[in-house]
Amino acid sequence: MAEAGNNSEYFTAAISRHIWNSKYRHREADGFRDADIEATWQRVARALATVETVDRAGWEARFLDILRDFRFLPGGRIQAGAGTGHRVTLFNCFVMGTVEDSMDGIFDSLKEGAITLQQGGGVGYDFSTLRPAGTPARSVGSVASGPVSFMRIWDSMCATLLSTGARRGAMMATLRCDHPDIESFIAAKRDTLALRHFNLSVLVSDAFMEALREDADWPLVFPDRDFGGAAGDTVMRVWSGETQAVPCRIVRTVRARELWDRIMRATYDYAEPGVLFIDRINERNNLHYREHISATNPCGEIPLPPYGACDLGSINLTRFVNKPFTREAELDLAGIGQVTGVAVRLLDNVIDASRFPLAAQETQAHGSRRVGLGVTGLADTLILLGIAYDSPRALDFAARVMRTICHAAYRASIDLAREKGAFPFFEGDAFLAAPFVAALPEDIRDGIRKHGIRNSHLTAIAPTGTISLLANNVSSGIEPVFDFSYRRRVLELDGSYSEYSLRDYARAQWSVLKPGEAEPPEVFIDAHRLSPRVHIDMQAAVQPYVDNAISKTVNIPRDYDFAAFREVYQYAYDKGLKGCTTFRPNPVTGEILSAEGEGFEKGSHCCDLEREAD
Repeated sequence: MAEAGNNSEYFTAAISRHIWNSKYRHREADGFRDADIEATWQRVARALATVETVDRAGWEARFLDILRDFRFLPGGRIQAGAGTGHRVTLFNCFVMGTVEDSMDGIFDSLKEGAITLQQGGGVGYDFSTLRPAGTPARSVGSVASGPVSFMRIWDSMCATLLSTGARRGAMMATLRCDHPDIESFIAAKRDTLALRHFNLSVLVSDAFMEALREDADWPLVFPDRDFGGAAGDTVMRVWSGETQAVPCRIVRTVRARELWDRIMRATYDYAEPGVLFIDRINERNNLHYREHISATNPCGEIPLPPYGACDLGSINLTRFVNKPFTREAELDLAGIGQVTGVAVRLLDNVIDASRFPLAAQETQAHGSRRVGLGVTGLADTLILLGIAYDSPRALDFAARVMRTICHAAYRASIDLAREKGAFPFFEGDAFLAAPFVAALPEDIRDGIRKHGIRNSHLTAIAPTGTISLLANNVSSGIEPVFDFSYRRRVLELDGSYSEYSLRDYARAQWSVLKPGEAEPPEVFIDAHRLSPRVHIDMQAAVQPYVDNAISKTVNIPRDYDFAAFREVYQYAYDKGLKGCTTFRPNPVTGEILSAEGEGFEKGSHCCDLEREAD
């Protein structure tokens, strides 16, 4: 394709131009509407400024200013859909409603998922409400086939849908660690062809982690009402879909350590399931007083209640580095704070500008006004500043950056509440009692007391794989650089794959600014040289300033010892994380990235470019 408009001013990588053209450029049947990337930014800024009733032109200019030069990267659905007039959602991710344990309920949920995926949103489901395999279904004189069997129907549905452009639908499935079918859920993706459109995560409770520490027995249970009144031992559990504890029948008992080893062996062998520390997620939820969460969006950075939704955006830290690769190199934290304030307003406007696949999703989104503002390009920024990713200085730096964004976002949301009103689900005393809010600076808490706050949640770290490629291949989210030169397969609009050779943004900048000079090895560190604990430490460093959650993949070497691997998840729990996902190259999932000179393996990781909430 010939160079369009002013693209040569902004794109320095062929794949970046491809991502824009295939995913985010406005096109109709009769041709393109966006002449160049500048036109895309103008379209998005104009569409989101129409929500404003005062100084609309001024806000359009401010939105355009933060979008230009990839300083702020709204979620992919915003870039693809805003201002196009297409019947699509601007929200990247949803958690669907509670799946009712009946044939009508199951297929109603399937239909809702299909509608949401078709309009461009990724979806998450908790399948714990479905009775275990072998349980009598007395109304029809048969037995239940279990959650995993119904997940296959969802997977087939998703396989037939293209969300928007070249992106296939992404789904998350969760199951409680005390569900009687947990073992079949853990093993579900051992088959290379099974559930390929799902990411899987186990909901791990604090009680299970305690049983694991004590090497105790662990009961697998299900609500007693579904056993027709027959006698049996029960325990009280706040089951998925319930707000209060209900009697649950003990179906059988396993050793906690044996179940944990099954989870660990599965994710070691084929990268799934991930683990969500669900009690921690609920205890730290700003809306703890009205929500019980048991699922997340497809990549895990947004835990959500039934029909919850979140719109995402990331600040590209690389654009705020002054004098890179010099002793005077510094990050413009003040500039990041200013962009944060405008970005919060832009994302808040998305809620009012967006369509919603389902009315229940609209009600939830307008009630909480959740947004997820995060960062991308952290690893490249560290390199530009001469800081090693695996150093204590890097952890302090990342925490300082995320603290700046978090506090600026909360102050901006308070200002928005003063101007436009607090989110409808706001209850002052209960909100201020949330652990995350209780830890905020006193001036922010005073502002919430006086004026309320516009958004229930404000920060999240998304994977940003696609939008980071759009921004000339900056490192993704808070991930380390995968490799400084590699090849990547990308899905085309016609379903075929193309292969691109990529150079990391920081390495490309070094070639321009320091031609002929050797790269300092202590700074140019890729993911393969980092221990798993370094990944966990980085996630833990920024977690105190993230009120949603963090999408982070811990890279595990192929030859990593299994006994040591088991300790990675325990370490993540002990460090206070809300979840943990690892990836070790393996014959089942393979890899979508390949170092220069190496071939691709079959298959792909669960969070590849076609499946992430781009």
